[in-house]
Amino acid sequence: MDRLDKKILRLLQEDATLAVADVAKRVGLSTTPCWRRIQKLEEEGVIKRRVAILDPEKVNTRVTVFVSIRTHSHSAEWLKRFSEVVNEFPEVVDFYRMSGDVDYLLRVVVPDIAAYDGFYKRLISKIDIRDVSSAFAMERIKTTTELPLDYMILEKEQRES
Repeated sequence: MDRLDKKILRLLQEDATLAVADVAKRVGLSTTPCWRRIQKLEEEGVIKRRVAILDPEKVNTRVTVFVSIRTHSHSAEWLKRFSEVVNEFPEVVDFYRMSGDVDYLLRVVVPDIAAYDGFYKRLISKIDIRDVSSAFAMERIKTTTELPLDYMILEKEQRES
């Protein structure tokens, strides 16, 4: 990847609906080479997919809950089963295996506390968990899907090191 790829990625992270011609113009390329670069970024898995970002208020998922989970079991089988269970829940929008005191962290979005309680009851009925702790977000101050691109190692930088 080079500086042009980085510019393309920055633009597409801001607005994936931009026409290729617009992206090309903004990065200083003609349309065909720009399109080839985008296709290559997709083929290499740098661009995983293009999605619409929805307003949580307008789709009635205004409550965000961070769910910390600790378990007795740390086997590969338990993790596989737990992953299958968690993936059944559309309310879970992020799912991480953690280091430290918490084994797993989920970000869950629901309309209200009653809906979270229903989610919680369904979750614990499907798998044995040692401890569940929930923290409700009071205010969304920053949220983004844009990854910082300043850490990208560009082709020129790779040759110099």
